[in-house]
Amino acid sequence: MKEITDILKAYKKAAKAQQKTALATVVKVEGSSYRRPGARMLITEHGQLTGAISGGCLEGDALRKALSAIVQQENKLITYDTTDEEDARIGVQLGCNGIVHILFEPINDLDPLNPIVLLEALSAEREDAVLVTLFSLTDKSQPGTSMLYRRDHLQSRTPVAIQQEVIKTAAAVLNDNTSSFQVYPSGANAITGFFEFIRPPISLVIAGAGNDVQPLAEMAYLLGWEVHIVDGRASHASSMRFPNAARVIIAKPEQILSHIKIDAQTAFVLMTHNYNYDLAVLNILLDTNSPYIGSLGPKKKLIRMLDELDRNTKENELRIHGPVGLDIGAETAEEIAISILAEIKAVFSGATLNALKEKKAPIHHQEIISIG
Repeated sequence: MKEITDILKAYKKAAKAQQKTALATVVKVEGSSYRRPGARMLITEHGQLTGAISGGCLEGDALRKALSAIVQQENKLITYDTTDEEDARIGVQLGCNGIVHILFEPINDLDPLNPIVLLEALSAEREDAVLVTLFSLTDKSQPGTSMLYRRDHLQSRTPVAIQQEVIKTAAAVLNDNTSSFQVYPSGANAITGFFEFIRPPISLVIAGAGNDVQPLAEMAYLLGWEVHIVDGRASHASSMRFPNAARVIIAKPEQILSHIKIDAQTAFVLMTHNYNYDLAVLNILLDTNSPYIGSLGPKKKLIRMLDELDRNTKENELRIHGPVGLDIGAETAEEIAISILAEIKAVFSGATLNALKEKKAPIHHQEIISIG
């Protein structure tokens, strides 16, 4: 979501300067590639790039293709093929031995459902959604970013002939929580739909506003997470100390839940260094459905808190991440922040904590469904 947020900010700036723009989206990858389907980049007519569609090797050529799409005001699908390992043939030095299909869409400000409008609607709500991008590998016509689907909300510019089928597929993707592709027959050609399942960004609630919280809050912000600081001390909990936090809340433990809405992407970390404050917050959080609760400090501190609360069960010990973070040998506040963020990311991604070099399967997995 951070890439989308950055793109929306860049678009607003370009629109204010009356600059024309185009959106480049990786819609399909065959073989190896630095970025996967769903990677996006906004290009202005003055050549400013926001986001990324590769490790830097495609951006130069993508700029030229985007400018062409802007001038012609026409969606274009460009295929970069390096499976023959002759990168120099297309002059972009991909180096990944794969085929990457990129869709370029000029943004028409007068279009009420242009791609930027759909991305803005996506980021406006903390709710799972499916963003549908339609393209054709066999036809010049490229429908582009066509639908935003939520359980109780639909915005669509999908071709009428396939709209009901697209809605049906989007509903299935939302139910399965897995991005996928679907191919729809269209006369002598075919339209491929990239159904991108998108969760809202992680909401990180940090109970504590000490100096060691500052690098954690800043790094989480850089990841695109929503950061909320909660502390009972007005001297510590201030926007001046946490300028990039979504909210800085001065509250007693029993008041916290009146300020915070917990959803499937909410993580709590207790690090006030005030035993009684952490104890009270932990007691409250154990009665919630928060998917992640972390506690800074030694294991014996957590056991003591659970004992005092008379809630020392095996289930609670397994549920709470205490000591919080991964064992990376962290010592400084910055290193501890990396440890905590890595564990939270792994938990929400359902990822293993092994080194990537030990992984036998591809790093990225993309389910593909096709019909017709």
